[in-house]
Parts: sequence; C-alpha cells; structure tokens
Amino acid sequence: MSRFIETKRETKETKIKLFLECESETPGLDGSSGMGFFDHMLNTFAIHGGFCIKLEMAGDLNVDCHHSIEDIGIVLGSGFRKIIDQNKNITRFASEFIPMDESLALCSIDLGGRAYLVFNADFKSNQIGEYDTQMTKEFFCALSQNMLANIHINLFYGENDHHKTEAIFKSAAKAIKKALEITGENAVISTKGII
Repeated sequence: MSRFIETKRETKETKIKLFLECESETPGLDGSSGMGFFDHMLNTFAIHGGFCIKLEMAGDLNVDCHHSIEDIGIVLGSGFRKIIDQNKNITRFASEFIPMDESLALCSIDLGGRAYLVFNADFKSNQIGEYDTQMTKEFFCALSQNMLANIHINLFYGENDHHKTEAIFKSAAKAIKKALEITGENAVISTKGII
C-alpha cells in the first residue's frame, strides 16, 4: 500500500505545492523546478527511491537557484516527516553505496527524529548548467532539518561533478526508501518509544 501526502510552502521568494507518494507504481518527477539539472536530480531521486513527486512551483530564479532548491528541500523533508508520523513502525536505519561511473557515494540515514547532516563531498566546478554545486549540500541540509533525520553523505571519489552529484542523490534515495519500509511489527524501533 502506498503512502502519500500533499504539502505547500509560500514565501516572498518561492511558492511551492508538492505531492509525495512512497511505494509509487509510477515513480518519477512530474513538474519542474525551473532548473534543468536539478529536475534531473529530483527525477533520479524519485525513480530510485520509488517516489512519485508532483511539483508546482515558482521561484526567484532571477536572483539565483538558492532559494528554490533550498525550499524544495524544506517542503520535501516536511512531506517525508508527515509520512513518518503516520507510520512509526519503520525500519528507521539504512545505508546505501551507489557507484556512478568513476564516482562512489554512500548515504547513511536515521529517521529517528533528530536533524543532523554530515556532508563530505567536494566539487571541481561551481556550476553544472544553471545548477550551483554548493546547493547539493544546502538541499540535503534542508531535507535533514525538515525530515528530522540524521543524513550522512560521503563521496569517496570521483572526477566528473555530474556523476558525483548523481551518485549522491541516488544513494540518498535508496537509503530513504529502505529506512521508510514498514517493519510489519507494531513496535517502534527506539528506546524512547517514539520516533
């Protein structure tokens, strides 16, 4: 059975409406952030995580891509948190290695209700198309804070910034997918009794 949520965020910088479905029969991104490379990353994230993401947004791309990418991370993280709150008996922890040609990334995640990001990755270029490579960390920071998750991202090696970024997004998607799986038990995996 799929789990889904719809969430919104509106500021003077962005206006976002997002539908998120886990365990989707039609995973992928429907809509656009207005940034081609970031749409490619969101679509990759959705497909490899088994998520359907429907996105309607307007952002101040005349300034740069920062507010749009960060705010999508906020809204997506909030959506995941709502899904977690509906089903507390989740696997909670997961780690996934993903190679992308010459690059190798690992994402380890804990959906235990505490936000923390560790991000170990360097990029050679400032931009990939119109995408600012610094925004990869900012996206996952926003996702972590609003998902209330520990997210540890380690890029072990790589040469091409496109490949490195894609390996990171794929490893995060696969780890989140696995951590969200329902255990089949009523017990919450926490000494506190809550997530």
